[in-house]
Amino acid sequence: MNRIHASGGPFVAALPLAAGQVVRARAPLRLGLAGGGTDLSPYCDEYGGAVLNCTIDRYAYCFIDVSPDGMVHFVARDLGVAEAMTPDPTSIKGAALGIHAGVYLRMMRDYAGGRMLPLRITSFVDAPAGSGLGSSSALCVAMVEAFRELLSLPLGLYDVAHLAFEIERIDLALAGGKQDQYAAAFGGANFIEFLGHDRVVVNPLRVSRAFLCEFETSLVTCFTGVSRRSDAIIVEQQAGMTGHVTDALDSLHQLKADAVEMKQALLRGEIRHMGEILNRSWEAKKRTARGVSTQTIDNLYDTAMGYGAIAGKVSGAGGGGFMMFIVPPQSRMELIAALNAEGANATAVQFTAQGAESWRASDV
Repeated sequence: MNRIHASGGPFVAALPLAAGQVVRARAPLRLGLAGGGTDLSPYCDEYGGAVLNCTIDRYAYCFIDVSPDGMVHFVARDLGVAEAMTPDPTSIKGAALGIHAGVYLRMMRDYAGGRMLPLRITSFVDAPAGSGLGSSSALCVAMVEAFRELLSLPLGLYDVAHLAFEIERIDLALAGGKQDQYAAAFGGANFIEFLGHDRVVVNPLRVSRAFLCEFETSLVTCFTGVSRRSDAIIVEQQAGMTGHVTDALDSLHQLKADAVEMKQALLRGEIRHMGEILNRSWEAKKRTARGVSTQTIDNLYDTAMGYGAIAGKVSGAGGGGFMMFIVPPQSRMELIAALNAEGANATAVQFTAQGAESWRASDV
């Protein structure tokens, strides 16, 4: 179903969920290939930002069913957290699971007439928190998508992504940019432009299947073993933008130019040129804030280069999380073994074409 655009406005709906039925939704995580950081305000508001990313076969999941006891339940299976609250805003605002609470409160306020419906919201993510794969935003998108299905809301993909962005960045005041919500909502390989006045344009790339397969076969992802909080890095990057610090701004301009060049290289299937751009972007990214790289990250990068990788960088703000490497396909298994021997968790990766999706099922 095409849901690119939909009309906005308040919409109050009933709760059409049969006994024993559950709504399920998932949204993919992403690898940031180029331009990350230029989707941050105030840079994108003043200069315009551009990123290139691809979604991968790791997901954030959300399940919604009717609460059996009239309470509101938030459950994060991957974190081992479960909490129950009375259905009133004061109780829910104090929840430990902030994204669950933020999405629930916004959806109840805007689309359920202010009623606090007795629901159980369960989630889990195929990556640790602080992964650098956009997992928090993908979770927020999956939850919004689940509510869209639950309440039969007339929301398109842009609407879902923008609503998730507002919940994270405005309602919950979580630091970060804009690319992750749009990547999770749309899925696939996208060149995304961030313009003034909160305008976002998602350009899906029609990449040759052969080129995409070659790129996929040339990629290794690697969890550094360190889950990071990106807040401090993002705050420093934004301070550089606000203060017009020359080195930081020049680096961001380079990252944006690299996103445009990386898009062309991907469309042409120029994997080695993509590696050159990736390395250049990594050097520019490290100049945007302290802590983007660490000794662990540097060691893994050096190991990868020693085992045939032609390029690598951190996915996300930096400081930890996942790294990605481009390597000749014939050397991929040796690289994975070498990184794992260093204590990291390296694997191959597959791209996905589908973004956020939802469905109804019988609970089992």
